[in-house]
Amino acid sequence: MNIPSNRTVLFAYSNVGVRGLAALLANRFDVRLVVTHEDNPQENIWYDSVAELAALNEIPVIKPDDANTQAVVEQIRALEPDWLFSFYYRHLLCEQILNIPARGAFNLHGSLLPRFRGRAPTNWAVLKGEIETGASLHRMVLKPDAGALVDQQAVPILPNDTAEQVFQKVTCAAEMVLMRSLPRLCEDTATEIPMDLQQGSYFGARRPEHGRIDWRQPAQTIHNQIRAVAPPYPGAFFEIEAKRGKRFVITGSYFRDLPAQGTGPRLYWQTGKLWADCRDGKRLQLLGLIADGNVMDENTFKRLFGPELQMEFDD
Repeated sequence: MNIPSNRTVLFAYSNVGVRGLAALLANRFDVRLVVTHEDNPQENIWYDSVAELAALNEIPVIKPDDANTQAVVEQIRALEPDWLFSFYYRHLLCEQILNIPARGAFNLHGSLLPRFRGRAPTNWAVLKGEIETGASLHRMVLKPDAGALVDQQAVPILPNDTAEQVFQKVTCAAEMVLMRSLPRLCEDTATEIPMDLQQGSYFGARRPEHGRIDWRQPAQTIHNQIRAVAPPYPGAFFEIEAKRGKRFVITGSYFRDLPAQGTGPRLYWQTGKLWADCRDGKRLQLLGLIADGNVMDENTFKRLFGPELQMEFDD
C-alpha cells in the first residue's frame, strides 16, 4: 500500500501562522521549510513568532525580503514538496512557486471569502460595521484570494469588539478550519467550490492616514473607525490647528446608542468619563485620549482645553 508523503513548505507569519504550523504538525505534515518575515523594528510586534515554533521543531527557516527570487524558487523545488501552504504571509507568491507542490498550494485568509479579499481583512470588516467575519481556506492562484474555496468558519463581531479581539477569534476559526480540512486534503476527499468574485469585495492595504477621524460622520461610523485601529494597532487620530496643531489619538471607544448632551461634535468630561457628542445627535464614550504623546486625564484635559473641545468646520 502506497502511503502518500506530506512534504510541505510553509509560508507563514503572525498568530494565524503560528497556529497554522501547529495544526500542520498535529496532522503529521512533514514541514521541510518555513518561509517567514523579519520583524519590522518600526512595527508594534504584538503577535507570536512562527520562527520560534519552527525552531522548537528543528524546521529550517528563511526570511527573504523577496520570496519570489530564483534562488528561493530553486530551494523550494529541491525539497520536492507535496504541499505548499500560506498562512498570513504578507506577499503574493509567483506562478513558479505555486506550480511546484505536487498536490497543490493553499492559503488561509481572515475573512469569509469572497468578501474582504485583499489586505487587513479583519480591520476592514470592523471598520465597515460587519456583524461577522471568519477564516477561509482556499486553493492559491495568481489572483489574490480568488482560488476555489475548501472550507471556512464564521465568527461573530460584537458591537464593541476591537479589531484585535476579532483577530483572536479569526485565529481560532483558522485553526478549526485546518483541523477539519487537512485530513480531507490528505485523503483527497476535500471539496473545492469555485469562488464567485462578483459576490465579494476587495480592499487594499491600510495606511496611517486611514486612521484619521472625520467628525462630520455619525457616532457609529466614528466608533467603528476607532475600534478598527485601536491598540495594538496605531489608534485613530485627529488634529486641530486652532489648538497649536495638536495631534489627538483615541485609543478606544464604547457605543451604547445614547443621545448627545449638547451640540456636536465636541469632547467633554462628565461623571468621570470622557464623551464625544457627534453630529448625528448620538454620543460616544471615549476610553482613552492622547494629545501629542501625553495621556489626557480629566484634570489635564480641562487645564489645557477648558470644559470642552469643540470641533469646527467650514461647512
